[in-house]
Amino acid sequence: MTTMPAGHGAPAPGRALQTAPAGHSRDRRGSPVPTAGMIATKVMELRKRRGLMIALIAVNIGFPAVFLLIRLLAHVFAPRANPPAGGDQIFVVLVAGFLPLFGFIVATTVGCTAGSRDLTEGMFRHLVVTGRSRLALYLARIPAGLAIVVPVVAIGYTIVCAVCVFAAPAFIDDNNVNIPPGLSRAGFETWAQNHAGPIICSLPYNGPVPGDVTCAGPPAWSKSAITPGQPAPAAVEALAIKIAKRDYSGPNGYTGLRRCPPISLMITAGLWIELEAAVAFILGLGLASLMGQRTVPVILLIVLQMILTPILAALSIPHLQNLQRSVVGLAIAHLEPSALPTAFGVPGVAGGLGRPGAAHSLLPESATQAVCVIIAWLAGWTILGAWRMMTRDA
Repeated sequence: MTTMPAGHGAPAPGRALQTAPAGHSRDRRGSPVPTAGMIATKVMELRKRRGLMIALIAVNIGFPAVFLLIRLLAHVFAPRANPPAGGDQIFVVLVAGFLPLFGFIVATTVGCTAGSRDLTEGMFRHLVVTGRSRLALYLARIPAGLAIVVPVVAIGYTIVCAVCVFAAPAFIDDNNVNIPPGLSRAGFETWAQNHAGPIICSLPYNGPVPGDVTCAGPPAWSKSAITPGQPAPAAVEALAIKIAKRDYSGPNGYTGLRRCPPISLMITAGLWIELEAAVAFILGLGLASLMGQRTVPVILLIVLQMILTPILAALSIPHLQNLQRSVVGLAIAHLEPSALPTAFGVPGVAGGLGRPGAAHSLLPESATQAVCVIIAWLAGWTILGAWRMMTRDA
């Protein structure tokens, strides 16, 4: 009779228990796809930089909120000397000028910080020895940074929209004349007939002012009441009706003015501002990863956006138009809602208040071309940043 050796059928001591076929490892650290844990870690790393977070919140939320709060208080305590805090004009000034500029600068700073933090703080070697894919480590920074930048920009923009809608004037300001909103052509002419003096004195008119009309300058900044109507001779009323007919239509006329921004414009303008902030973050991330530092990339991108882009937007060079179209700032400007004025006024100064849609007529470019330029810039700088991170010595 033979005896079976002890432990027959069980693995010998020290032998690993195989649970998967040979050649099929469950170690996913080499995957180029970032995990949720990696993204959450990058978010936490950025949030711990208190100075960066304070600057992000102060610029995108604090400045607009304080500005609008001052306007609210000024109108409450002195309504005849100060205009209402909201309205379409304030919305246009903030959205076409300050909010995109603030969002671009802060998003660029956050992107450059995310792209250079591991190198400047000496953590890059510790990340490499974990065995994680370098590509995954780079790609995890994109959703992590956008998860911080996008909500902050959205909160600041929501505050602006709320104040501009709920604190808008009760009347339309047409050349310092308070006119009820929503009037038809006949209603506008009737209103002008009953308010002949303000119409003749304030609305565009190149002819002589009748002797029966006294123009004492623009009225006070009061949007709480309409200038009371005064009896006028028939000739004066006829002249007021003639001026009203000319002023009713057109982009600068009564129908082109708004008491508060429409919902469609607020939605499209918000998406446009978020697009500019996201592009600024991704460009800053790639450039900082390529250069291995933060300060110089921030300066270069700000110079590109605030100096070079407005100059190229204001000039039309016949033999270099394709090169001008390839600038990402001009491509973003072409996607700006047509109801807003051009995003670039004087070269070097963002936020000019030109006529609506002026940026689209400086250099002809279709929306498809602008989108392709933006995608090319995002893809190019992402590839360069990821390549530099994958080839950098630990």
